[in-house]
Amino acid sequence: MKEERVEDRLLQVLRAVAPGTPLREGLENILRAKTGGLIVIGDSPEVLEISEGGFAVNAEFSPANLYELAKMDGAIILSADAKRILAANTQLIPNLSIPSSETGIRHRTAERVAKQTGALVISISQRRSVITVYKGNLKYVLRDVGVILAKANQALQTLEKYRSVLDRVVTELSILELDEAVTLFDVTRTIQRVEMVLRVVKEIEKYICELGVEGRLITMQLEELVTGVEHEGLLAIRDYATPGDKPPTSILAMINSWPAEDLLDLSLIARALGFPGSTSILDQAVYPRGYRILDKIPRLPLPVIENLVKEFGSLKRILEASIEELDAVEGIGEVRARSIKEGLARYREQLIQERHT
Repeated sequence: MKEERVEDRLLQVLRAVAPGTPLREGLENILRAKTGGLIVIGDSPEVLEISEGGFAVNAEFSPANLYELAKMDGAIILSADAKRILAANTQLIPNLSIPSSETGIRHRTAERVAKQTGALVISISQRRSVITVYKGNLKYVLRDVGVILAKANQALQTLEKYRSVLDRVVTELSILELDEAVTLFDVTRTIQRVEMVLRVVKEIEKYICELGVEGRLITMQLEELVTGVEHEGLLAIRDYATPGDKPPTSILAMINSWPAEDLLDLSLIARALGFPGSTSILDQAVYPRGYRILDKIPRLPLPVIENLVKEFGSLKRILEASIEELDAVEGIGEVRARSIKEGLARYREQLIQERHT
């Protein structure tokens, strides 16, 4: 969970300084002028306590104003929402006992201020022409938009391949479910592939935050590629997890927190689902409750799916049920009962076609 909070904090920081924001425009102006700069966002008591000298500005933020004030040596303090410039030419005196890995005075001060106050601090190197952001223990060097775009496009290509493999694995699982031939290996492999896709998505989301307005096309491509992936994983977990207190979202979140090497171990995923964690358990036959397959039927609401699973207990019994038996379930009339039978038959035909293509 700690790792997740660091990731969330980084995304928040990247959004604040993304291309297209007035703040980023001001930072780029300073960078091009090679004057350097030190900017603190937030005037909390912790920040004011370590601030000395300078003068109050209390003016509306604009990129031009930021650029002009950066020509002076001291730090610039902005409001927490970065909409006002509060002070300029301010000297920051953080606790010198706070460790810093930086060598330059400006960057060392920025790192210590961020650690001491928790504020977002931005240091612009006069010599190296680099923008570095600090928040708490987080440090991130902003990269050129062209470099990020290249990395984002490369990640999208990886995502396309991962999504293609996931679709194939999901189709195989569906065929096995309808044939009553599923093993725990098939289930854990599907969940593993869902998580692999979601991890690439998280990486691309970081690029999108850093790209700002330049990332709109990447965002559109990402949305198209990941539609329904997490939902598929959650339904698979609902189908196979042993009864317990953990909801599917918690199980998926737990798997998401694992390091990459743990994700490769399918027996660990089996354990997360509530099964014994030995490798041999992966050969065990398992039977779906029916959530995921029923979700493939158009216009079948989740409450109705839940009623069906509650009434019949397994996909096998739902498939074997007559129209009259389906009709008897709460929320299902004769028309819907027929559409369920027809929808399941159509989905089976679709899977057979996909198998042969």
